[in-house]
Amino acid sequence: MKARITITAIILAIIGFANIASAQLPDPGVTIVEGRTALLITDPQNDFLSPKGATWGVVGKSVTENNTVENIDSLFAAAKANDIPVFVSPHYYYPTDHGWAFEGALEALMHHIGMFDRKGALTTEGFEGSGADWLEQYKKYINDGATVVSNPHKVYGPETNDLVLQLRKRGIDKVILGGMSANLCTESHMRELMEQGFEVAVVSDATAAAIVEEGNGYESALVNFRFIANTVWTTKEAVQKINEVK
Repeated sequence: MKARITITAIILAIIGFANIASAQLPDPGVTIVEGRTALLITDPQNDFLSPKGATWGVVGKSVTENNTVENIDSLFAAAKANDIPVFVSPHYYYPTDHGWAFEGALEALMHHIGMFDRKGALTTEGFEGSGADWLEQYKKYINDGATVVSNPHKVYGPETNDLVLQLRKRGIDKVILGGMSANLCTESHMRELMEQGFEVAVVSDATAAAIVEEGNGYESALVNFRFIANTVWTTKEAVQKINEVK
């Protein structure tokens, strides 16, 4: 009798595990609320998004396939047209950052190729048109005097900049997230914002990532977006939801 109960328990456990494994993840969603929702774009910069950028050789295919440049533009335009606050979290390296004693794999690569390099924290000498500069078509949105540009994140996430402070000081607790690159800065921002208690909707085709011998960064990010974020939208869905605010 005891053996029969044990076997039954094992069978039920296996069935339960199979049901969990095949279950579809819920989609909690994000409701855009005026005054509490912002658009956040990570690294909308030449080194990621321009064919002349330092990383185009590894991200260009993903950027092109996703129509990332135009999709980010669509998000900027929709947010500005509907008075949704816009935040940008950029990536800059100053000369002193090249004195770091140790680095992760991609940090070492970025420093080696001069990605996001600027002359210094207190000067814009050489910034215009550089790899660290905004993609030209985004300047009308970012340089309008209303967009909040945080100080730079130094690795991937916003733990090292003032983005969370800037969001909270404006009463923002919901974020629509796009930008570069999917499995690095964008995903790291998503993770930290979720940990900080924000609601996050990731726009899956307003980002892209490197495709290298070790794997496809974009595909790996999509899995984590779906597992961690409150919801994942396409640009078309995000723009439609933003336009419905008014």
